[in-house]
Amino acid sequence: MHYSKRTLQAGASILGLAITVGFGVFGWIAYEPELSTIPPPDRASIPPALIRKGEQLATVGDCIVCHTADDGPALAGSRPLTTPFGTLYSNNITPDPETGIGNWSADAFRRAMKDGVARDGSHLYPALPYEHFTRVTDADLDAIYAFLMSREPVKESAPPNELLPGLGFRPLLAGWKLLFLRHEATVSEPMESSEWNRGKYLVDGLAHCGGCHTPRNILGGEKWADEFAGGVAEGWNAPPLDASNPSADRWNVDTLQAYLKTGTAKGHSTAAGPMGPVTEGLSRLNDADVRAIAVYINTTIHSGTTPSSTVTPPAIAGLPDARTNLFDGACGGCHEPSAPMGRQGRPLLSETSDMNAKDPRNAVQAVLQGIRDPSSDAPFMPSFADNLTDRQIADLLAYGRSRFTTQPPWPPLEDTVRDIRKENAQ
Repeated sequence: MHYSKRTLQAGASILGLAITVGFGVFGWIAYEPELSTIPPPDRASIPPALIRKGEQLATVGDCIVCHTADDGPALAGSRPLTTPFGTLYSNNITPDPETGIGNWSADAFRRAMKDGVARDGSHLYPALPYEHFTRVTDADLDAIYAFLMSREPVKESAPPNELLPGLGFRPLLAGWKLLFLRHEATVSEPMESSEWNRGKYLVDGLAHCGGCHTPRNILGGEKWADEFAGGVAEGWNAPPLDASNPSADRWNVDTLQAYLKTGTAKGHSTAAGPMGPVTEGLSRLNDADVRAIAVYINTTIHSGTTPSSTVTPPAIAGLPDARTNLFDGACGGCHEPSAPMGRQGRPLLSETSDMNAKDPRNAVQAVLQGIRDPSSDAPFMPSFADNLTDRQIADLLAYGRSRFTTQPPWPPLEDTVRDIRKENAQ
């Protein structure tokens, strides 16, 4: 089939027009105006009560956790966050006018928190969980803004992000927001208590619990239909906060409150991985708000569940093999039921969520990385990454699973340990 020159020219013109219109529409969607700078607010003029309110709300939102690098100044950014798309570095949110947000207005701050757009009009990556912050009231955001502006300015710029090729083009984030950013407030439920409603407001908004505890799709958006069904955060499994939680029948409001406030709770594991800093932050939150969060989460975990009877694993005598000797030497001093350290707050392995989970990832991470005491810098459990081989760790966990739980054996673990060790080294 032959086309005339005029037909080809017309087709090319139509294609060119379509491309031009497409770029125009994309530019219209992606464009966000730059907002004017302001002089840094006079810290002495900010009401102390507003600062205190903002500090508590910022604690719920984990601002200091995400925006403080290891051994770095508080809120000065540069903390790395590993994602499936590369490594992002958090921004400086101190009131430094050059490298922080000191010249941002309250309007610019609210836009960043709810729309994911910086003062200069650039799109922010959803590592800032603005898909949750849309549910936060402007009054609460203004209080956080006041708190941040009352901090000491720190001049520090974050390193460049290290992302997969092409993902550093920020206007693409406008398309991501079209798919996954919903602007909706948390609606009060009149049939529930004020404490429950306060907990839901905090969990859905500032605390952004679903950011870790909800699975994500291939584009990094939360699967809304599977809210609280469990996710992955920084190489650790974030357990479900719905009825599929394997320890649902052993959680209640009191144990949830203790866990959130101290990082430990009777009959449960100690907060580990990215949850450790969260509980350390919540230790500074007022008891009423921690209680409200516990009240709400307790209902999501027990929605549709029927409490099951506690199953006591069989008491198996020490087996005369190499795994027994390895366990006695590396773990027995803390995790044998009769061990002295076991009577000093160390949980029984039969009670830990990690050892009873279907997926061994968190148990492997606990052995490789260790666990920090949420209330101090002291190790609650040391890292064994440099002391044990992949095979030894696999044997230890297989032995602990068979001796202390009634769960079926995990598949052979040596390859899993090796893969997770490589992830941690990246």
